[in-house]
Amino acid sequence: MEANAKQWYSVAVTVAPEAAEAIEYAFNSLDSLGSEINYLQNKNLENVIVVGYFNTLPDEEHVQDELHYALRIHGLSEDAVQQLERTKVDDTDWLAEWKKHWKPTRVGNFLIAPPWGDVDENDKILIRIEPNMAFGTGTHETTQLCLRAIAEHYSPGDSFLDVGTGTGILAIAAAKINLKSEISNLKSASNLKSEISDPASQISDLRSEISNFRLVGCDTDPEAVSLAKQNADLNGVGRAIDFYVGSVPDDGSVVDCVCANLTLDLIVPILPVLLATAKKTLVLSGILCEQKDEIVKALGPSNFEVVEAGQWIRVVVRF
Repeated sequence: MEANAKQWYSVAVTVAPEAAEAIEYAFNSLDSLGSEINYLQNKNLENVIVVGYFNTLPDEEHVQDELHYALRIHGLSEDAVQQLERTKVDDTDWLAEWKKHWKPTRVGNFLIAPPWGDVDENDKILIRIEPNMAFGTGTHETTQLCLRAIAEHYSPGDSFLDVGTGTGILAIAAAKINLKSEISNLKSASNLKSEISDPASQISDLRSEISNFRLVGCDTDPEAVSLAKQNADLNGVGRAIDFYVGSVPDDGSVVDCVCANLTLDLIVPILPVLLATAKKTLVLSGILCEQKDEIVKALGPSNFEVVEAGQWIRVVVRF
């Protein structure tokens, strides 16, 4: 390894398959950069290995506390954990593993794929995501719940705010919905058959036509914001989305569609601001099924619907 190569740290927990989501939840609480579930080394599926990645190795006692809490709220025994290992990971090793195993993921109208390889788009909206140790590559249930909500409830021309943007995938999804709509309109108007030479400019033009149209992504992690910008450029919509380091602005501004794929402990403190900011739709995820009563109580008399997927829920509030 070169002297200046980036090193990460990993915590690998071997557990029964039904405990995998609980371990990912614990890693998220520990502020991991991301996680993966490795089924390949355990073909009998008696155990799986859940790996969390970190900039610095978390304190062992803190890890044990978060694992204990996550297992408890998932209704699982600590006996579900078979082994725990903490190691250093070379950045190049991570990328190599992703390139081996990450395949395109279809989520509703979207097709999430790595930057390499050809894919059959058909009528899907293609989103390319660079592998990195961050949530939002389209494989996690909460990301998929949010993508489906965007496909169902977001309309071209609406402003959009992605709180806790991570890889930027949700903001990119909104941008590409606009992109597809604009290109379709241009082709219909001029009977074009060829591709538009600079598709992102069409969204820039749309911004000038609709005064409140904005696509924004924010995250408190500067590295996540940097990655989101890279992914937006990779998808040809870098000029269409404003990314910044921070949280949802409490300045009285309103946005047509707000999406917050966080965790309940992060959502509840900012929920009043999220509700005040969203004009048409608020999408919330990163919430466990066991926490449904808590978010329902926090929302009060709002008009909302709840959708479950595995051990996670999505809440869509309509105004």
